[in-house]
Amino acid sequence: MNEYATAITCSLLNYGAGMSNKLGVKYLNFTIRDINQYDIPFLWEMLYQAMYVPEGQKPFPREIVLEPFLAKYVNGWGRAGDIGLIAKYNNQPVGAVWLRLFDEANKGFGYVDDTTPELSIAVVEDYRGQGIGSALMREIEDRARAYGYQKLCLSVDPRNPARRLYERYGYIHVGWCDTSWTMKKDLV
Repeated sequence: MNEYATAITCSLLNYGAGMSNKLGVKYLNFTIRDINQYDIPFLWEMLYQAMYVPEGQKPFPREIVLEPFLAKYVNGWGRAGDIGLIAKYNNQPVGAVWLRLFDEANKGFGYVDDTTPELSIAVVEDYRGQGIGSALMREIEDRARAYGYQKLCLSVDPRNPARRLYERYGYIHVGWCDTSWTMKKDLV
């Protein structure tokens, strides 16, 4: 997809933001569009936000995303096979999802094979639990199918609440990488 693709406008029921309807229920209106080169700094932030830290544990230092084992998820963004989307609310980025292929010599944490892109996703903390992650998942899967990908993979700590989102979308546990699950979904 090119960076000029039409943005999708989403309206989700929400009890904490947006405009009220007659019943007092509020809506969160946001857009989803393709990642472009101007979004790279936000992509780095989302890479950091995607790292699960169990409650009570000290957060990782922010510089950790510059370590090669993590930086490979963003470095050189826009290479062949990369697909990514940004969610924006009030013209501010609030979430991102992206796919990247890895190979046997340079595996990601959720690696299953050289033809299956690994999915990364994060939503800004104040916007979690409001349907943005679900909307990003639906749209990235549609984009992946249109691109010709047959399946997707990801890595998640089994204690991470996001695991339930992945399971709702049909991802299944297929292995381990250290303490994290490798999950996979067939798209066809």
